[in-house]
Amino acid sequence: MKNKYLLICGIIASLLYIATDIFLASQFKGYSYIDQTISELSAIGASTRPLWIAMTFLFNPLLIAFGMGIWRKALQRRSLRITGVLISIWGVTGFVWLLFPMNMRGAIGSTTDTMHLVMAAITVSLMMLFIGIGSGAKGNRFRFYSIITILAMLVFGAWTGTQASRVAAQLPTPGLGLIERVSVYSPMLWIFVLAIIFLRPEKSIIKQN
Repeated sequence: MKNKYLLICGIIASLLYIATDIFLASQFKGYSYIDQTISELSAIGASTRPLWIAMTFLFNPLLIAFGMGIWRKALQRRSLRITGVLISIWGVTGFVWLLFPMNMRGAIGSTTDTMHLVMAAITVSLMMLFIGIGSGAKGNRFRFYSIITILAMLVFGAWTGTQASRVAAQLPTPGLGLIERVSVYSPMLWIFVLAIIFLRPEKSIIKQN
């Protein structure tokens, strides 16, 4: 497969995830895009769970392919090759997520709920790692953008975490959906931007050691 197509997979993956989230939120009766978390769309018993699972079987392979594209495009640039490998690992871990869905509000407390949180911590750490390592792909502007992305993930992710007990207790969580989506969409958009960078002529990418 031509490397260009592998890189385009990053663009498709980012858009697919965000579009699926928005679409399923509109299809889930009683669900609030503003006040509820993304994980509730794939929760046990959620009407949107089958479609969310179907999306992951497209999204994860696209991420793996994109990571391969980054690895191939990077040539001898070690930091970018590591970035590509980590992105592909992210794609692989996406299938592990399917083993640990959260329960619906008011029923949280099982082992799968605990492991869901563990997977979230692992995934966020992995994302911050490949964003940090890949931040030098295109000079200081992209590096600054990468730092902003990491900060958004940390601040809004931590903010989301403070509301976990309210979700478990089936209490109102005003604005939680938007707060979490900032932390989740940030790395998706970073992937989109990185794909655009690598699809440009080779001279636009700074050589890394």
